[in-house]
Amino acid sequence: MADPVPDLAEIEKALGYAHRSLARREQTVAEIRGRLERRELSAATVEAVLAELSATGLLDDARFACRFAADKRELDQWGTRRIVEDLERRGVGREEIEAAVAESGHRDELDTALLLLERRMPRAPRDDRERDRAWRLLVRRGYEPELAYEAVREHQRSGAADGA
Repeated sequence: MADPVPDLAEIEKALGYAHRSLARREQTVAEIRGRLERRELSAATVEAVLAELSATGLLDDARFACRFAADKRELDQWGTRRIVEDLERRGVGREEIEAAVAESGHRDELDTALLLLERRMPRAPRDDRERDRAWRLLVRRGYEPELAYEAVREHQRSGAADGA
C-alpha cells in the first residue's frame, strides 16, 4: 500500500521540531532524517520536511561539509582523514566531502599540524620517545602518517633553530 498523503498538521509539527534542532547546531540531511524517523513520522512527512528545509537553504550538505572541515581544521587542528571519517559518519555524500577537503592543500595541512604540535608540545622532541609521542598525536588527530612524520621533523628543526 502506498504511503498516505501527509497530514499538514503533522508536517507543521515536524518542521517545528526540525527548526528547533537546526537552531541548536547545523546538521546534515541524514542527521535530520534520522531525528524525524525516530519520531515515527510517516515517510511522506519526512520527505516533505526535508524537501522544505532543503528548498529554504536550511539543509545543505555541501555547505555543512565545507564549514565543518574548516572549523575542525582551524579550531581543533584535525587532519583530513579524521574530517572525512566524521563527515561520512554524519551521512554526507562523497562529492560534498571531496569538495570540502579539497580546499586545503598539503602545505595548509602541514601548517595546521605544526600549530597543534606547537600548542601541545612547545618544546621540540629531543629523543625517539618524544618524536613517537608527537607523531602518534598527529595520527590520532587524523593526519596521514607521512604528513605527521614531516610535521614532527619540521617541528624538531624549528626547535633546534630556536635553541630549544
